[in-house]
Amino acid sequence: MSPTLRIRLSLMMFLNYVIWGAWYVTLGTYLTRTLHFSGTQTGAVFGTTALASMISPFFVGMIADRFFATERVLAFLHLLGAALLVAVSRTQTFGATYTLMLAYCLCYFPTMALTNSLALRQMKDAGGDFPLVRVFGTLGWIAIGWVVGLLQVEASATPFLLAAVASVVMALFSLTLPHTPPLGHDQPVTAARLLGLDALVMLKRQSYLVFIIASILACIPLTFYFSFTNAYLNDVGVFNAAGKMTLGQGAEVVAMLVMPWVFRRVTVKSILLIGLAAWSIRYGLLAAGNPGSGMWMFYIAILLHGVCFDFFFMTGQLYTDQEAPPELRSTAQGLYTFVTYGLGMFVGSLLSGVARDYFPDWRTFWLSSAAGAFVILLLLALFFRSKAKIKSQ
Repeated sequence: MSPTLRIRLSLMMFLNYVIWGAWYVTLGTYLTRTLHFSGTQTGAVFGTTALASMISPFFVGMIADRFFATERVLAFLHLLGAALLVAVSRTQTFGATYTLMLAYCLCYFPTMALTNSLALRQMKDAGGDFPLVRVFGTLGWIAIGWVVGLLQVEASATPFLLAAVASVVMALFSLTLPHTPPLGHDQPVTAARLLGLDALVMLKRQSYLVFIIASILACIPLTFYFSFTNAYLNDVGVFNAAGKMTLGQGAEVVAMLVMPWVFRRVTVKSILLIGLAAWSIRYGLLAAGNPGSGMWMFYIAILLHGVCFDFFFMTGQLYTDQEAPPELRSTAQGLYTFVTYGLGMFVGSLLSGVARDYFPDWRTFWLSSAAGAFVILLLLALFFRSKAKIKSQ
């Protein structure tokens, strides 16, 4: 791949994740402190991201892959998304906010799959080139997090406007990307194929069935962190909370680099258990920490993000690819995405809001999250019997 093309694709990833990172981390703070939404209402708004993750495979499969060039679809979605973000910044009622956020997420979340597919279409050595391009997405998330934190606008509507500006820039930049026409215009399309339901045959194996159930359950405590950590840190007086939370993405980059070493030495079961243990420890640290002498606990909780996220979800994606028959690998990934980022996180978003209302003090809220992650760890330890490792090939 030429240096010029690498730069263009890297900038595409950078801008696409700047948009998401601008508003996602601080959304809970804005909804609870500025709009005074309840925990249940806030969790419901966060649930729009999971709903979009469940619906977007239909869009990507039926529209982008079959009718229009990828770069043009990206431009249209981001331009429409910019208008919706401006509208979100001006509304103050729950009904309007929920509706507009759902509409926006339906525009944004397909772009993650579209940018991946566009980049991969341009690469001859995907295994060597893609990680070096995709990491710029994480860097974009980190960069906008620091901007939001340093501007001290976490409780305002400004992050939505920053995301809207970035969306317009991304829409215009998308039109300069390499032309990527649809490849599947003459292929039949079914709901089962789009959602990966053809891969349900894999659930006949007990080890994979337990793994899928554990993955769904693991997404429930995961959303507690994404929905309310920024609001919590701001409530207890942590300065530049959004900026400090980007340290988690930095840790994620480091974890990605060490994963090949881990895969060669540790079984899938052990990796998953380490990931779930990290979630439980992280929530315990959030419950015990404070912005004074206990600030170190907050830092460790944030830095555990690399282990929490990559040890479970990256391993899950690779384990799914390894366990699936060759003809079902794509559909198996669709099923895994649907049940985790879609179903699991949707349930988790709703339950996190209910838990926030039920446990009004933050310490009990985080301890309940820690307990939930630990119970899932025990279930996986007892019922997941596979001794498989992720193969290097």
